[in-house]
Amino acid sequence: MGEQKRELPPVPDRLPVAVVDAHTHLDACGAVTAADVTAMVDRAERAGVARVVTVADDLASARWAVEAAGWDRRVFAAVAIHPTRTKEFGEAERAEVERLAAADRVVAVGETGLDYYWDYSPHDAQQEAFRWHIDLAKRLGKPLMIHDRDAHDDVLRILAEEGAPNAVIFHCFSGDAEMARKCVDAGYVLSFAGTVTFKNAKGLHEAARLCPAGQYLVETDAPFLTPHPFRGRPNEPFGAAYTVRHLAALRGEAVHEVAEAVRTTAERVYRLPSVTTG
Repeated sequence: MGEQKRELPPVPDRLPVAVVDAHTHLDACGAVTAADVTAMVDRAERAGVARVVTVADDLASARWAVEAAGWDRRVFAAVAIHPTRTKEFGEAERAEVERLAAADRVVAVGETGLDYYWDYSPHDAQQEAFRWHIDLAKRLGKPLMIHDRDAHDDVLRILAEEGAPNAVIFHCFSGDAEMARKCVDAGYVLSFAGTVTFKNAKGLHEAARLCPAGQYLVETDAPFLTPHPFRGRPNEPFGAAYTVRHLAALRGEAVHEVAEAVRTTAERVYRLPSVTTG
């Protein structure tokens, strides 16, 4: 059993419509070289996951993500400093994040936001960094990718105070139906990870059912949050295909309808080339 826990789940059958993994961490999945990246996205494409957005949470990861996005046409990047790493976030760090985030294949500023679960960074430092990233997203004209853990009220308050960018994505949405309605009403996009497949996530199930097409995405957050029934095993971008199928069952919709909604929303929000044109 221990050996199985360390193994990847099987690559699922290909989805009827290609989708985008809206948020993954290819470096944390073990990718180092261009060959590693290609192998991972090849596995993803076999499952019908045709594009991935690899996300940085510190400067080293940001540099790598930008480079990796140039190795394979199916890979794009998002750049920011994770809220748990904002204890020391000075002018030099901000200047480099801004430089990296401006790169052509960086499609979002993220993940940024607030994390009150861990105590690695003071709340005031997180909030100051979050406000700075909001401003950066607006100046660059790119979507804002939000990390929100146990901080719903403050995240929504700061977005309202600062004025949200044109596109806001709640990565690994963790709220209930009430939080989802607030986000949907504000025009934000909710990105559902493998957590939406967990049997005990009743509030998240309700949120997923009420979110309209055009305002939801699917992500893996790989190597974390592997979908049911493989919870606890390593995750990779191909795992998004499991979540798409589960989301379709939750919503009472056909898999191809949910996959099409996921693809078109990702291409619109991230301004990605269509999978039909490359």
